[in-house]
Amino acid sequence: MGSKHVAVLMGGFSSERPVSLASGESCAAALEAEGYRVTRVDVGRDVAAVLADLRPDVAFNALHGPYGEDGTVQGVLEYLQIPYTHSGVLASALAMDKGQAKVVAAAAGVPVAEAKILMRHDIGRAHPIEPPYVVKPVSEGSSFGVVIVQEGQSHPPQVLTSSEWRYGDRVMVERYVAGRELTCAVMDGNALGVTEIVPKGHAFYDYDSKYVVGGSEHVLPAKISLNIYQKIQEFAVKAHQAVGCRGVSRSDFRFDDRLSEDGELIWLEVNTQPGMTPTSLVPEMAAHAGYTFGEFLRWMVEDASCFR
Repeated sequence: MGSKHVAVLMGGFSSERPVSLASGESCAAALEAEGYRVTRVDVGRDVAAVLADLRPDVAFNALHGPYGEDGTVQGVLEYLQIPYTHSGVLASALAMDKGQAKVVAAAAGVPVAEAKILMRHDIGRAHPIEPPYVVKPVSEGSSFGVVIVQEGQSHPPQVLTSSEWRYGDRVMVERYVAGRELTCAVMDGNALGVTEIVPKGHAFYDYDSKYVVGGSEHVLPAKISLNIYQKIQEFAVKAHQAVGCRGVSRSDFRFDDRLSEDGELIWLEVNTQPGMTPTSLVPEMAAHAGYTFGEFLRWMVEDASCFR
């Protein structure tokens, strides 16, 4: 086991490059401590040639965002026949497309909020749905480009037609669900614990809440009723299976319990490449389940395969 050569893929060229570098370095150091031979690969356009020359036993995918999380690098690894971690080509591409993932999850019985997929320039001056609603890039992560349109706002967000917008032309307009932010990881087909995320000084769980130390409080296990706790675990597994995820994934939810204990529970998305930084959620859930960080990563390396 210790003699395996693991290439940790990190960096890349998406908006989430800094997060990926942090995730990759954390994973590389922990895998070295577990006895693996590790090569850090800052992924560029020449990644196929680099990996063909390196010929690692396993590629540990610590990339985030487009090209690393959307099936692209997974296809390269399949072509090179290098076993890799996390989800395969189809599941990665599907999960990255928030609109299509929502359709598949809903068909499996997972509760979702009403939404439309639109071209950002077509939204114009009239609200596409009744406020409040959320506008999200279809294929971004780490809350990049997310805009909340409040009730009473007179027009759609002007940033959508700005030349500074860099998150693609297709956006999802989704009914805003008030309430609490909850998340649950799935490992090897089984749900881990449910965490409540409480942003500190932010309106929602945005980039700084995710990755700046002290940006949010993670409450694990979440202080919710057992019924809702188990439902979240059930829906996380259903979404993982419906999308076709492998290894580790994490599903995000909103839970509005303002009027009743059972409230409204809504699934938002599944993340096939959850963050692995010191402030990341999934390593905390794994620790709560009894895994050290090294043991958790070792499981992922030993689970790696092609044709995922």
